[in-house]
Amino acid sequence: MTVSGPGIPEPRPATSGASSVEQLRKEGNELFKCGDYEGALGAYTQALGLDATPQDQAILHRNRAACHLKLEDYDKAETEASKAIEKDGGDVKALYRRSQALEKLGRLDQAVLDLQRCVSLEPKNKVFQEALRNIGGQIQEKVRYMSSTDAKVEQMFQILLDPEEKGTEKKQKASQNLVVLAREDAGAEKIFRSNGVQLLQRLLDTGETDLMLAALRTLVGICSEHQSRTVATLSILGTRRVVSILGVENQAVSLAACHLLQVMFDALKEGVKKGFQGKEGAIIVDPARELKVLISNLLDLLTEVGVSGQGRDNALTLLIKAVPRKSLKDPNNSLTLWVIDQGLKKILEVGGSLQDPPGELAVTANSRMSASILLSKLFDDLKCDAERENFHRLCENYIKSWFEGQGLAGKLRAIQTVSCLLQGPCDAGNRALELSGVMESVIALCASEQEEEQLVAVEALIHAAGKAKRASFITANGVSLLKDLYKRSEKDSIRIRALVGLCKLGSAGGTDFSMKQFAEGSTLKLAKQCRKWLCNDQIDAGTRRWAVEGLAYLTFDADVKEEFVEDAAALKALFQLSRSEERSVLFAVASALVNCTNSYDYEEPDPKMVELAKYAKQHVPEQHPKVRGRQRGWRVPHHGDQLTQIQAPLLSCLLPQDKPSFVRARVKKLLAAGVVSAMACMVKTESPVLTSSCRELLSRVFLALVEEVEDRGTVVAQGGGRALIPLALEGTDVGQTKAAQALAKLTITSNPEMTFPGERIYEVVRPLVSLLHLNCSGLQNFEALMALTNLAGISERLRQKILKEKAVPMIEGYMFEEHEMIRRAATECMCNLAMSKEVQDLFEAQGNDRLKLLVLYSGEDDELLQRAAAGGLAMLTSMRPTLCSRIPQVTTHWLEILQALLLSSNQELQHRGAVVVLNMVEASRQIASTLMESEMMEILSVLAKGDQSPVTRAAAACLDKAVEYGLIQPNQDGE
Repeated sequence: MTVSGPGIPEPRPATSGASSVEQLRKEGNELFKCGDYEGALGAYTQALGLDATPQDQAILHRNRAACHLKLEDYDKAETEASKAIEKDGGDVKALYRRSQALEKLGRLDQAVLDLQRCVSLEPKNKVFQEALRNIGGQIQEKVRYMSSTDAKVEQMFQILLDPEEKGTEKKQKASQNLVVLAREDAGAEKIFRSNGVQLLQRLLDTGETDLMLAALRTLVGICSEHQSRTVATLSILGTRRVVSILGVENQAVSLAACHLLQVMFDALKEGVKKGFQGKEGAIIVDPARELKVLISNLLDLLTEVGVSGQGRDNALTLLIKAVPRKSLKDPNNSLTLWVIDQGLKKILEVGGSLQDPPGELAVTANSRMSASILLSKLFDDLKCDAERENFHRLCENYIKSWFEGQGLAGKLRAIQTVSCLLQGPCDAGNRALELSGVMESVIALCASEQEEEQLVAVEALIHAAGKAKRASFITANGVSLLKDLYKRSEKDSIRIRALVGLCKLGSAGGTDFSMKQFAEGSTLKLAKQCRKWLCNDQIDAGTRRWAVEGLAYLTFDADVKEEFVEDAAALKALFQLSRSEERSVLFAVASALVNCTNSYDYEEPDPKMVELAKYAKQHVPEQHPKVRGRQRGWRVPHHGDQLTQIQAPLLSCLLPQDKPSFVRARVKKLLAAGVVSAMACMVKTESPVLTSSCRELLSRVFLALVEEVEDRGTVVAQGGGRALIPLALEGTDVGQTKAAQALAKLTITSNPEMTFPGERIYEVVRPLVSLLHLNCSGLQNFEALMALTNLAGISERLRQKILKEKAVPMIEGYMFEEHEMIRRAATECMCNLAMSKEVQDLFEAQGNDRLKLLVLYSGEDDELLQRAAAGGLAMLTSMRPTLCSRIPQVTTHWLEILQALLLSSNQELQHRGAVVVLNMVEASRQIASTLMESEMMEILSVLAKGDQSPVTRAAAACLDKAVEYGLIQPNQDGE
């Protein structure tokens, strides 16, 4: 699908006189009778733009209301009917149409007032009488329903709490009805006022899974976006009681409790943000206090014995979402400071826990990773050195308390805590590594005969190897140890971790060939062994994920990438593992895919700066010999990509490894293996492990996958369009921009309504508009403009969404861009947006040069820019005839520009020019006279004699109109 310009309406047949309000109204009436409601709406709108009397205006607004009713746009129907009533308070048709719109909008009390007024004006009108009876019946039914809701609530609770009730189907239906009722605010209020929270507490006390789930889901409806009910619910149930439900063994109940607590957090935090007003303020003493009580209970839950691992993970997830600031622009980080003072030790206790020994806290494979992420977010939320120093002090004191005087068990706990910090706030982890005796204990325990001790030590060594301060020490002392472990250990769990440690050390320096630690070819052997572990489904997922960690490091090597994408079994195993419950593997999977697609950023170093660095004896990275000699150049765009002219001057990065042809081949193999569907599942993951950094990696991969036009259909078919939307709306700035650019590429070359079905298409607008900002590259600006052009041509609702995102000023700015393709794309986008009334108003407003710019662009040498601008002129002069009289005022070259359009060899340009001229002729006799006194008449005469076409018909209509005005006379042949 290519980007289309604005639609150009066919010229209307010439009328017997100048267009008038009456003629346009009749034309609209005929179109309405034929079922062309959009056309009728346009005619009525055009008539309103003329000098209509108040009575005519009332009729036109009333008629517009009828069109909107037929088009099922009831908000606009009510607005138009109200405008008619303002002009004529006794307009019974307008009153009736407004009542119809209000009824559809559910505002029955207002609709009945309009109908009563109709009946008083026309008492014998049976239509009004019948409508009044119908709406009266609806109101009575609603009253009966609301009055009977109390009885229904009581009946449902009786069924649910009756111990003698044996019909499980009856109980199940009652619980479902209760949840459905609570989703409506009125129903939630009824349940709440019917002593519902106390009754729901009794359901929770039963311990039956189905009843507990029904109670928790009903409480979600009661508390959702309602502060006073949330505080009251916490008061009745007890904050401690609600939080304790998180810790139950049943995963479904724990997740439902997690959802309820998230809703409660949102309600309380909204209250803190908004302050107290009205009734809410009278009921709630201090939502900030309630928030702290809730968080305090979650922190206590972290270290309680008997709490399930799933419940502990859910508590960490809630803390990650609720505590740190959403934006660093918010100056208040007091909640973070409070949590660090009150609960940092409890979080570290989870992060340092061991999974197997009895008496330890129950944790899952994801618990320590979730603790690391929470610690990282808390550390990142600190604002000054003093706050960070306090964080370091608390961490170091906690580690020392275990390391000193607690024996071997204490040392293991301390080392595990250091590993947790290294995966989270690595600054704190680095400082912890430097504590006296810690690193020495790690090295010593690697040689332990006990598997549990070896596991803790080897994992700490692996995490420490990636940190710059310790890498050289570990490289010197750890490589031989890890090799020995890999060769001699009989435990798979130890061998695979040792192998990952070797992979990490072997990839030190990334693409810097001078920092490679092993001989050429060693990384290939390591990668082969990693793939072997990965494909071994006899090993548990928690152990296999270390093989993915190893590949994430080794795939910096070009040869490793080539072998990896050729291994279908390894790719299948990788994608299956990414869908498993082992969420800690997500970042490693995303990293490996980024390496395979070369989707990281790389800027060519300045040769002068390189020479200067060498002179200063600083280290200068070296490329692999296989890469060093290859020819560099810009990507050759695919035919039809429409980027040929814009690519070279706008791209700002090069990929350091592999020729583009190799990268494209790898992308195709990944697509064939099902990479998109696997990534779509990763994006859907509700886990703290899906961090902003992980989202950015996935965005980079998606952008690489849609680079080639022929691959985009595969990406869409496998769910890539749906997966990109959340990536473009949440994450790092870079990640959101990459995902938005991928969305733009899909929107340009595929049908947006199929790529983003249903309501999803409206979510695409905001990411695309974000690419129009000046901090984005020219290529991103261009692609966003082309994508928005496509969307703006689909529907008025999409145009309104673009306007709501305040894109128009940015698009106007790019219409002045020096680069011709960006300027052209902005003009096309603006012309499609000109189908909206609000944009037409901007062109019609006094004191602006928007119309002048379109007229001048219609005379440019760039034929595509001409086409876009002329199309916009044709659209605007058709919808707003008043603009026709302003065209001669904006530039002295207007006449020669129009003549050039009509003389163009391009039929599309000719047609657009002919429509503009016809609109000008029909709009004013004076303009028509000016046109006929110029060479325009001869040009139109020649065009009118051509073969039947839209251009011929438009030219003939111009001449016919000039004859009606008496400006020209037909010749003896009647021509």
